Formats: sequence, structure tokens, C-alpha cells
Amino acid sequence: MLRGWVDRAGRAGGSFKSCGRCCRYTEVRIRRPRFALLAVLLALAALLAACLPPAPAAPPGPQAPPPGATGTGEQNGPLGSCHVFPANNAWNTDVSAMPADTNSANYLGAIAASGGNQFLHADFGGGGTYGIPYITVPGTQTPVAINFTAYGDESDPGPYPIPLGAPIEGGGSGGDQHVLAVDRDHCKLYEMYVAVAQGDHWDADSGAVFDLTSNALRPDGWTSADAAGLPIFPGLVRYDEIAAGHIDHALRFTLSQTQRAYLHPATHFASSSTNPNVPPMGLRLRLKANFDLAPYHGQSLVVLTALKKYGMIVADNGSNWFISGAADSRFDDSDLNQLKGVPGSAFEVVNTGESVRH
Repeated sequence: MLRGWVDRAGRAGGSFKSCGRCCRYTEVRIRRPRFALLAVLLALAALLAACLPPAPAAPPGPQAPPPGATGTGEQNGPLGSCHVFPANNAWNTDVSAMPADTNSANYLGAIAASGGNQFLHADFGGGGTYGIPYITVPGTQTPVAINFTAYGDESDPGPYPIPLGAPIEGGGSGGDQHVLAVDRDHCKLYEMYVAVAQGDHWDADSGAVFDLTSNALRPDGWTSADAAGLPIFPGLVRYDEIAAGHIDHALRFTLSQTQRAYLHPATHFASSSTNPNVPPMGLRLRLKANFDLAPYHGQSLVVLTALKKYGMIVADNGSNWFISGAADSRFDDSDLNQLKGVPGSAFEVVNTGESVRH
């Protein structure tokens, strides 16, 4: 509504004008058509809509896994005709007659000085709760994409033939969350670190592929699914070996403190310590020849016999003297507890002829 004036002829004005006796000020109500107001409002709404950013697109729904990518694989399954690396591979080398390292006493002293556990310990068992799980798959297993979230520049690109239901170390509830798979038809080993199965792919901090028919190492400076750049699977105690009565390779073990250095077959360090007496990654230890095995029996005796002949290799930072094995419910905890009576002082460092790399 507006206020204004009209003259006697009824013409409307927008303001008051003095026109003497011939005109008078009159208050009138001038009605605008209702449809005009509606048109103004619609125009304003259209203008505002044009200025606003477009609404974000709805997030995509979960992606379906590719056909054949589900399932778990065969945990602790057969390797077919595959051998775990050639007979002359470092993992399969008999080190019982090799000389002791001249720095052996200092290395062992540094381990003792680091505190914590100072006896051998089987980091597997518990009805299959402990240990690092592995599966075997056929050559027809569907490959699954890998998204590397941390060390992609030192990882072998995917896809890997690891089904999305493959068991994860620790049940996927934290820790290293390793996932291991052997393609038993093509003799290829696939390993991932901090692996998480997503809808149609794996997320992993790092991953590595090893040809089990080759002695090739990873590039110097590269990690793997293990801190030392080593494969994990070849160093595990596996139940089928225990059942056969012999383990024919070195074992994987951890120490709480390592040096900023490595020896082949390791290719990577995971420490800032430059103390030359602290063990580097890849250092090889063996149970001393004069250590009496007579009191031991069963599964523990098989392990200790292998440690005399093939020894064990520093592969990761962790609890002192923890040796690794597969996650398998068939291990006997009561039997393996014998290992807890073997002190670290019963070992010595082997001089494998490899130089320390920094």
C-alpha cells in the first residue's frame, strides 16, 4: 500500500504538492495486482537459485567385489609342486659350519642390555589365535586391486590373487595385520602389511611379490611386508614341517632394538641407532653346537634342531627372541613351552660373508 495525493480529476501523484485552492491532499490506497508480487518473488527465487552452488552428488554406494574375489583361500594349504626358493637360497642354507661373527659377543650383549624377554619364545600357537596366517590359492584365483596407503613407492603393484576373505594376522584388529598367500600353480608369494579388506579391493601399507623359483632380492633400501625387506612366509614354523619331523630353513625372529643397517638377504632397516653393536636387520644367529638337546622332545625338538642347522634371521622390531610361526590350531602349546627355557645366551651370531649396509 502507498500513500499519495490526487487532484480533482482523479490523477494520482506520489507526493504532496501544494496547489492552492484547486487541489487538496488526500490519503488514498493504491492496490498493486497480487500477481505482480508473486512474479517478483519468483524472480528473486530464481536469482538465488542461480547463485547457489550445485548440490553435491550422492556418495557412491559400496562397490561389489569382482567375481571370484570372495572366499578365504585354503589356510595352511598345500604348496603343490612349489619349493620355497631354490636349495641354494639364503633361507635354505645350512650355516652350522660357518664361522661365528667376530662381533657376536657384542651383539648378544646389546640384546641383553635392551632388557625385556631374554629367552626363546614361540610367537604362535594358542589354538591358532597366535601366529601369522597364510593361504594357498590356485593359479585361477581372481586378482584383487591393492590400494597402498603408506609405502607404495617401495611396493610391488597389484592386483594380487588374494581373496577378500583371506585371514588377517590378529584378526584384523590392529598390529601388523599381515596377509600372506602362495599361488601354488605359479609358485608366487604375495604378502601385505597392515591389510584391510574393502568392498572391492585391499588397502595395505605395503606389499611385496616374490618368485619362489628365484633368489632375487628386493632393491636395496626397499621394505616389504616385513621391516627388513624380507619375505615372511619362508621363515615361519609350519605345522606340516613339524609333522614331518624336520624344518629345512632358517626361522624369522624379532628383537626390540635394531641398528640403522642391514645385511643381505635383508634390504631395509627400521631404526635410527648407529651403534655398531646393535644387531642390524638380516643378522643371522644359530643355536650353539654344544647346546644339549637331550632334555627336549616333540615339536620343540624339531624347532631347536633347525635352529642349530639353519639358524634364524632378524626380520622385524618386536619382542626379543620371539620366533614366528603360522597360525595353526594343531600346534601343542604345552610342548612349545619348552622353548621358554632356552636362553638367548645359547645362541651365537654367524658370519655369512655379507657386509653391513647402511
